[in-house]
This record gives sequence, C-alpha cells and structure tokens, in this order.
Amino acid sequence: MSGVAGAFAPTYAAARARFLAAAGARDALLIEHVHPHAQGPDSEPLAIDVARLGRRDAPALLVVSSGTHGVEGYCGSGIQVALLEDEAVLSAVSRSGVELLLVHAVNPYGFAHVRRTNEENVDLNRNFRDFRAPIAPNAAYDELHPFIVPTAWPPGPDTEDALGRFLATRGPAALQAALTRGQYAHPDGLFYGGNAPAWSNGVLRGIFREHAADRQMLGWIDIHTGLGPEGHGEKIYSGPDEAQPLARTRAWFGMDVTSFYAGTSASAEVSGSLSAAATDACPGVAYAGIGLEFGTVPLQHALQALRADQWRANHPDAPAPVREGIRRALRDAFFIDTDEWKGMVYGQARVALLQALAGLATG
Repeated sequence: MSGVAGAFAPTYAAARARFLAAAGARDALLIEHVHPHAQGPDSEPLAIDVARLGRRDAPALLVVSSGTHGVEGYCGSGIQVALLEDEAVLSAVSRSGVELLLVHAVNPYGFAHVRRTNEENVDLNRNFRDFRAPIAPNAAYDELHPFIVPTAWPPGPDTEDALGRFLATRGPAALQAALTRGQYAHPDGLFYGGNAPAWSNGVLRGIFREHAADRQMLGWIDIHTGLGPEGHGEKIYSGPDEAQPLARTRAWFGMDVTSFYAGTSASAEVSGSLSAAATDACPGVAYAGIGLEFGTVPLQHALQALRADQWRANHPDAPAPVREGIRRALRDAFFIDTDEWKGMVYGQARVALLQALAGLATG
C-alpha cells in the first residue's frame, strides 16, 4: 500500500511530473496539449497530457481519464501513475491486445488552482452539449441560486433558513437534482455548463477523433470523487440513454454498473455529459463507458465546500487566510489524503481496468 500511496501527488505540478516520468519509464508515446493562455498558481504551463501504450492498430482501445473536475485530479492522477507502475496490470494490457490511452488532467486549470471548474467557472461534465440548440431552463436552480451562492461567507441565518425550507419541503433528492443537473444562466454559480464549448471540450473531442474513431471497440473509465460512502467506488454508466450501450457496459464492467437514467446511481441525471466526447466522435464504434466515482465525505459536506469555493471565486479580494482555508476544505472534500483511502480507490480502479480489458479483448 505504501508504494501505491506514493503515486499520489500534493499539487498539479507534482502530479504532472510524476505522470510524465512514469509514462516515460514505460516508453509510452506522450502527447501534450498545452493550454493557450491559462497558467498555474506559479505561472507554470497547464496541459492535458496523453500517454499511449500498446498497438496503434489494435481493434480495441481503453481510455482512462483524470481531472475532469479539477480538484478530483488528485485521486485520478494518482491512480493513473499507480497503473503505470503496476507490472501485473501492464502485462495484462500487453496480453489483451488492447491499446491503453491515459488522459491526464482533462481540466488542468481546476486541478492546479484547486477548483472543480475550469478557468471560466465551467463544469466540464455539463459542457458537452449542442449550444446551437435551445437550452432548457433549470427553474429550480434559478430559485436556489441566491441562497446556494450567498454574497457573504459564512452565509447568514436568513440564507440558510431559505435553503433549509427548500430541503424540508422538497427533500434532499430534489435539492441534489436541482443543483447538479447543470445550469446555463448563472456564470457565477454552481454546476454552470457554459455558453460555448470549453477549451478542454475541444481537446478531448480531438483526442477521441484521432485515437478512437477508427477502432472497432472503445472503453472509457473517467475517474471522479465526491459522491457515496468513503472509499467506495461506484461504477456509473456514462453514455447515451440507450439499452445496447448500457448492456455492453454491464457486460464489460459488471452488473453492479448503475445508471442515473434509471435512478440507481448516487448521481442525479446531468445535462451536457462528458460521454458525448466519445460517442459524437466515434459513431459506429462499439462503446462502453463509466464514471468511476469514489466516495469521500457526506454529500452535505461536499456541497458546503463547493458553495464556499464558489464564493471564493466570486470574491478574489477576500483575505488570503480565508481563501486558503476554503481551498484546503475543498481539497479535503474531494480527496482523502490517507494511505488507506488511496489503497482502496486504487484497488477498485485496478479491478475496473482489468474488467474492461477482458471485455474489450473478447468483444
């Protein structure tokens, strides 16, 4: 377990260095997509890095991605590095004939600056939609916005009373759905999907077009944190609301794959889901994908950390100690910095990868 724990890094810069070193040690083909203008907290460059291992002409490809929600990259990056250092896993990849593609830090800005969102406050897992089409309003979020993102932090009793009334009259499931479905009217709010495709959106679609569109089969594991019991990994179906890809995903990853379409997941249904990057770019390719969601803290604690962080983003002139406290609280809400938790999440991610390899190898 101590070896696994060493794969997890304390900052984006350290995580990127460990990923590049681990991939280089395996002679992986490395491709970097450097952000055109955003930088890290120490003016370091930010990038989505891709490592390829295996045969380029393999009929099947498995993608493992991290950091879609920036702060969740602490977990995802550590898992990717541990996979690159796992001899048994890499032997299984070689035997399967499946090519492995590791996409590191889909949202490098959020990872580097300890935010869930990107440089435009966009939640990338709400950004993959057709912005030419009319956007359905999220009236419940509109109602909640003044209370969920208050003008003062900590919020006053009137604000919390209003939020409490919503919760008491409509219930926690309605609150979660209202908040997390995604909204496109409040750029300074939570779960904002943006008004145009984000930089990461274009890069990720390009990665799938270049590396996956000509395959026969495609599997995808996108690593997340923040929902569910501490250390438990929920395999949440990530794809269109269609029976065939869901059945294929369960055949490859196990019958414990949940679906927010059916109400069996800890996640509410979301709009603009990241899975469109693969399904739009790879028509005709047999696809199966999951969001591998690892539990950290109770949902109400995670939500409170997100509210505080949004207040921090909306008030850049807030005192430095206050901002730093909020930043640390957000990191702690989405990453449990213990050897035990790291061992738990890696073990489950390892199993999911081996399941996907078996599914892809046999079709």
